[in-house]
Amino acid sequence: MIELVHVSKQFNAGRANEFQAVDDVSLTIRRGELTILKGPSGSGKTTLLSLVGCMSRPTSGRIYLRGVRTSFVPGDEAEPVVDISSLPERFLTDIRRRAFGFIFQQFNLVRGVTALENVMLPSYPTGEGYAAIRRRADELLERFGIRRQGGSRVEWLSGGELQRVAIARALINDPAVIIADEPTAHLDSRLSRELLDLLGSFKAQGRTIIMASHDPIACDHPLADRVVEMRDGRIVAGGSS
Repeated sequence: MIELVHVSKQFNAGRANEFQAVDDVSLTIRRGELTILKGPSGSGKTTLLSLVGCMSRPTSGRIYLRGVRTSFVPGDEAEPVVDISSLPERFLTDIRRRAFGFIFQQFNLVRGVTALENVMLPSYPTGEGYAAIRRRADELLERFGIRRQGGSRVEWLSGGELQRVAIARALINDPAVIIADEPTAHLDSRLSRELLDLLGSFKAQGRTIIMASHDPIACDHPLADRVVEMRDGRIVAGGSS
């Protein structure tokens, strides 16, 4: 579904603090699988996620997204293929919104507004009607057992409730791909396993999941189809397709 070909990402090129965050990575991420990027802090996991999720561009190399409809790919193409490494920003924004759902390490929920409003936020730019977005957000909160917390500000919620709000927000636009960056880093063992069970249910629906983690609970979980080990911006194990 996603193919990276000799992808590199460099920061501060030509300066004294030049840094190679991702170094010549080639990787195929298969549709409907849970792929875990494993490695210590600074190994390049998060940078690689940002490249795959259209949040940043590679310095070199190509990233191809297959089989995801966008507003600029002809509808009669059976298996659309988009080179997301060279698209203008407005097209990248379209792909981020349509294809990807993001679960962040710190949840990145907006304080001062309700759980329901946080879930709805990613859908506002799509132009869909408010009533339809709210109905879908209510259904997601109900699905995760926290609909009664929908009217509460997120700073009033527990860690487990915050986790479920963040997951509901990631699903609001029905993404084909879920990207999770160290989602268990601030959770206890029980909540970590609960999160992995939820991700397993999304995998069963046919969604593709890409997770960055160095948590043994995640990396050793039987739901993981592949664990790709990274160090110093390179793949050192598990990268062959």
